[in-house]
Amino acid sequence: MTVYLDLREWLAVVKKEYLQDFVQSGGAAVKFAIPVECVERAQLLAELKNLVEAEGFQFAALDAASARIHMINQVFHQVAKQVDWEGLAHSFLVNTLKDHYKLPERREEFGLVQIASLNGVEEREMRLAINSRLKESLFRDYAMTQEFRIAMLRFCQAQLDPVEVGPDLCQAIKDWLRGDLRLMSALKPALIFQKIGRHNGRHLLLSLAHWTKLAGKSGLVLVLDISRYMADRPREPDGSLYYSMPAVLECHEVLRQFIDGTDESEYLMVVVISLPQFTGPHERRGVYAYDALKLRVWDEVYDLRCANPLSGVVRLTTCTRPTGTAEVVGRG
Repeated sequence: MTVYLDLREWLAVVKKEYLQDFVQSGGAAVKFAIPVECVERAQLLAELKNLVEAEGFQFAALDAASARIHMINQVFHQVAKQVDWEGLAHSFLVNTLKDHYKLPERREEFGLVQIASLNGVEEREMRLAINSRLKESLFRDYAMTQEFRIAMLRFCQAQLDPVEVGPDLCQAIKDWLRGDLRLMSALKPALIFQKIGRHNGRHLLLSLAHWTKLAGKSGLVLVLDISRYMADRPREPDGSLYYSMPAVLECHEVLRQFIDGTDESEYLMVVVISLPQFTGPHERRGVYAYDALKLRVWDEVYDLRCANPLSGVVRLTTCTRPTGTAEVVGRG
């Protein structure tokens, strides 16, 4: 038997228990949300986006119809395309320097020359002092991977002195983060020599969550719509992505890794959206197809009348139901 949870009630719990408390304090969580009666996936995504951004989090959303979620490096690349890297670097610099130096009020006036002038210090001395602070607060922050730290350091240096780093190098770093870089040789001046692949994509994503907190946001909320993995390939191509059964299992494994990695993650919440078929016991593409994921999200003990809003899997509705009603769907 399955009971449904009101969408507004679940969002209120996410806001109070996770966004305002657990995740913002350094925790990490993975939740599966299944929109059912009266709830469209687009509505759920819009509600989450509004809630997340109102709480000061970096929001990113991926739809499996256009993004290969079963490849963690592609997940990171698609998230990177939704991030304002220069804006985060600027915010980090302001947060790092505001207690030590006078800073320009307008962002377009923010630069090494202006900061040195405001504080009555020579440009060379100011450069040495700021680089020393960046080394302590950024480059030696080992919660982020080395390549990610180097990339963020270059973005910060570009904010202070665009001539020192150069627009071409900044663009190459952004292309590297977004998966659009053709030749790694373009990153030699930045001392980055490794491509982003499946071996390091998750670590870079966790680094990004940590970086958003350093830059003044509350953390990172990532919404993954895996509904397309539940669908068979149509006879006539429609220009979007469809997936084979091995890709479905790889997707489930990526989600399993997110769950098992919560202890080493921080300031991160992953919300997975799918179709009702995801929880169906006879659906070959659903969670029953991969025991390693099912055993991590399934509630073996549950109330027959009230849905647990803190459960790993919730089925969301906005339809009014009599108290204590449930629908028999077979939970295995």
